[in-house]
Amino acid sequence: MTSAMTAHLFAITYDAAQPVRLGRFWSGLLGRDMMEDPRDGVLVLPGADPEIRVRFVPFDEPKVVQNRMHFDLTSSSLEDQRQTVARALELGARHADIGQGPEIDHVVLADPEGNEFDVIAPGNNFLAGCGFVGALACDGSREVGYFWSRALGWPLVWDEGEETAIQSPNGGTKITWGGPPYLPNGGRDRVRFDLAPAAGVDWQVEVDRLLSLGATRVDAGQDGPGRVVLADPDGQEFSLRTPR
Repeated sequence: MTSAMTAHLFAITYDAAQPVRLGRFWSGLLGRDMMEDPRDGVLVLPGADPEIRVRFVPFDEPKVVQNRMHFDLTSSSLEDQRQTVARALELGARHADIGQGPEIDHVVLADPEGNEFDVIAPGNNFLAGCGFVGALACDGSREVGYFWSRALGWPLVWDEGEETAIQSPNGGTKITWGGPPYLPNGGRDRVRFDLAPAAGVDWQVEVDRLLSLGATRVDAGQDGPGRVVLADPDGQEFSLRTPR
């Protein structure tokens, strides 16, 4: 189990021009229920523990660069991979070109607002047992993998070269960082971690703990209702939900 003092990952949050439409896409693709978020936007709920909640919040600026985070969806067979791709396209996804070559065996898609995701071929040993959402693949350094391991209390399950990965002690989706070369920072991150303090932990105590681990405060003008915006050691923004 994670330490009682660590924050927990409330959701992976996406900025969305049409949060309900995007929520319906991911709800349909993942086979999960969707509900309105009492704070803002919509939530696609976990089907079972330890699946990760996905959140879509309104934001009216268009997407202009490749996201620094994307989901890797797993497949049990080539036919299963084909069916996932077909279902995604039917729901409103499209094929995406991020410079991948013809030799890759995964399929790169983008959701209706252009957020990239991969449908991985069967037989991927690294993602075996992780569930349908096998990984949240992030652009980032080895050091930031260490930071998030300490921030969430999730152990490192991969640490080779510049690549790291963490996973909840309960299993489920791995979060990975691929090391250099890094994508250019295109400004506000449209996909980010949304944290909440552990039960019984004072909100300011959690802010101070994250800062002591290497996080930084972002311009307070970006703080929104019910959240404060911080950045990890790579400069990737994340939110900590505030008390209401």
